[in-house]
Amino acid sequence: MGIGGIGIWQLLIILLIVVMLFGTKKLRTLGSDLGGALRGFRSAMKDDDEGKKDEIEDQTETAGAETVSAASETAENK
Repeated sequence: MGIGGIGIWQLLIILLIVVMLFGTKKLRTLGSDLGGALRGFRSAMKDDDEGKKDEIEDQTETAGAETVSAASETAENK
């Protein structure tokens, strides 16, 4: 028993029908287009994550500088 009650032979027959309907050239093109879309999506997600990391680092550096300047002002006022 395979996926959802479908055996290996039924899957092979479905694959054969799909290849006969669309042809190998069209399926190859569809596969490469899908792969390119996934690569683009992954690189966009990676760039977004790196952008968020840079933004967080900038915020922590700014907060650290503000803390240092506030501490020095407090020390000068004493």
